[in-house]
Amino acid sequence: MSEAAEKLELDEDALDELYGLSDELVAQVEDALEEGEPAEKIQDLIDPLHVADVADLLEQLSSSDRDDFVELVGDSLDPEVWVHLDDNVREDMVEDLDTDQMVEIVNELDSDDAIEFIEDLDEAEQQEVLEAIPADDRAILEQSLSFPEDSAGRLMQREVVTVPSFWSVGQTIDYMRDEEIELPDDFYNIVVIDPSHKPVGIVKLSKLLRTNRDKLVTELMWEDVKVVPVTMDQEDVAFLFRQYALVETPVVDDTGRLVGIITVDDIVEVLDEEHEEDILKMGGVKEDDLYSDVVETTRLRFSWLLVNLLTAVIASIVISLFEETLEQLVALAILMPIVASMGGNAGTQTLTVAVRALATNELTTSNAFRVVWKEVLVGGVNGILFAILMGGLAWAWFNDLALGLVIASAMIINMLAAGMAGTLIPIGLEKVGKDPAIASTVFLTTITDVVGFLSFLGLSAWVLL
Repeated sequence: MSEAAEKLELDEDALDELYGLSDELVAQVEDALEEGEPAEKIQDLIDPLHVADVADLLEQLSSSDRDDFVELVGDSLDPEVWVHLDDNVREDMVEDLDTDQMVEIVNELDSDDAIEFIEDLDEAEQQEVLEAIPADDRAILEQSLSFPEDSAGRLMQREVVTVPSFWSVGQTIDYMRDEEIELPDDFYNIVVIDPSHKPVGIVKLSKLLRTNRDKLVTELMWEDVKVVPVTMDQEDVAFLFRQYALVETPVVDDTGRLVGIITVDDIVEVLDEEHEEDILKMGGVKEDDLYSDVVETTRLRFSWLLVNLLTAVIASIVISLFEETLEQLVALAILMPIVASMGGNAGTQTLTVAVRALATNELTTSNAFRVVWKEVLVGGVNGILFAILMGGLAWAWFNDLALGLVIASAMIINMLAAGMAGTLIPIGLEKVGKDPAIASTVFLTTITDVVGFLSFLGLSAWVLL
């Protein structure tokens, strides 16, 4: 077998070891820390790792092991490791750093990463770090911190390669080769600006390097630039990147002057964070609490569970209205949860699709009716199919054809309601300015439970008794 073929045969565990952090390495670091090995031993273990993998390693260590790790190799730790850390872990580790260490980290980071590190510090620590930074850099960071949280201004990188519109390709190449000019470590495009420092186009490096030196940059620049206002929400910026397959895009202030640039690596993080946030919210968790202590995790989850308790009480009240019916026919108590459960699961499927579609701007006012109608039809078709299955099962189980017809009818009614509620609830919440991912599940569960119990028990009282 060829080497290429052997690589294709790698199983998932082998790939994890090849591209990420292995459990074996984590154990080696833990053992080295426990045995009091010197810093050089720890450094040798982590040297082959990418900064993101070092961050994962720190997250997997216990709090005490992290403290020992930072004490041993903290000064030689790549500053980018701090940016890749989970917010809770970083906050815990920063407590062991003094101001000089934090300043050193900030000075080594690009401006966008420096902002990510500083914005999580408390106000007093922020001020101490900013005061210890050179005046020019401090002014840039303070301006970035003045922009709204989760805005393009917080996300952007201030280091941008710009050239005037009257320059030639040769002048631009010579400028980039000048060792005295400080340029970003990595960049893909050059922003062409006019005399008022407003972006007029972008030149791709690949195109620049393949063009004769005497041509003007304006002859090969891309003029249809998706310029981002500094106050634009990062979710909207992410939509632009996804919609137009952008790699970089300029950021401008309220006068249209260039102030920074956003790169695709930052957008990947935004997309990951937003999708993760939506998933957590739909599960009733406001934020990733994997690394939070017991008290904080309990506090974050209690309020959501309290809301769920109230909705469960509402469903129980509906059931209590049919107390006499349940007493006369025990089979209803056995079958009743099935109707509500099927409606809830069907509604959750629809809800998940709708919330994602809203987040990606695929579900809009123009196509809302079509989407709602489609989901109602899907609910109806599934309702009929499962009505046949469950109706037949109930008939065979309790030898009662009427009971089978009742649960079949209730199944269809609740599945139709689930399809409609699963789309209308998130659309309605977004219309009133609420995040559909937060409250949709609670409303959906309440509706499918209430409709399921009412339809099943109501039909039972009418038909069977």
